[in-house]
Amino acid sequence: MTARTIEASPKFYARMAGVCYLLGAQTSVFGQMVIPGRLVVSGSAATTAANILAHESLYRFAVVLAFTTVPFHVVWAILFYKLFKPVSRSIPLLAALVMLLACAMWTLSVLFSLGPLLVLKSTSSLSAFAPEQMQALALVLLKLNAQAYDIGLVFFGLWCILIGYLIAGSTFLPRTIGVLYAVAGLGYLTLLWQPLAHYLYPYNLALAGPGEISLLLWLLVKGVNNERWKAQAEATDLLGQ
Repeated sequence: MTARTIEASPKFYARMAGVCYLLGAQTSVFGQMVIPGRLVVSGSAATTAANILAHESLYRFAVVLAFTTVPFHVVWAILFYKLFKPVSRSIPLLAALVMLLACAMWTLSVLFSLGPLLVLKSTSSLSAFAPEQMQALALVLLKLNAQAYDIGLVFFGLWCILIGYLIAGSTFLPRTIGVLYAVAGLGYLTLLWQPLAHYLYPYNLALAGPGEISLLLWLLVKGVNNERWKAQAEATDLLGQ
């Protein structure tokens, strides 16, 4: 019974990581892109303010979704650390730290997204400012939210490259997925220099599709090969000794 439980754990880690991957991606996309994209008009502070106030519940729901993505990614990073320890002793830990930095930036972006509500609904502390000034400040906070989110994606791109390297060096996941996942990371890294990212958009982010989708589906449907994972773990232990 115990042997079967240990043997099944790598596949369990992989499938749980796939679930966290799926939920984290969905909450991130809807919380930071889809819903805000319906409310925020980048060239008009007044229209943006009116949209947020008219759909306050929807905006707050987007904030909750954006925050929810953080714990999903943290759990995902822990599971991947456990999953890829047989491949390398140091790189999985580095990847986990990089993911934590991404989560820190996404948490900061959520705080920025709360700012517009505080500014637009304030009736006393900001009474010295004209409505147009408060609307402009709210739009600035939303732009800071977008910048913090993009910096988080840069760290996520570095994570993709590290995980892609680990997948390519593993015996329990297809190496092709590792290559595609590393390519996805290169696309996210272009966000480090916004002029380049704007020039390459949407092709830079389209690079993420094949790698992310293939890894997600493989984790959810196939998991990992338990026997190969165990064999690689034993080989790593022998080398460590």
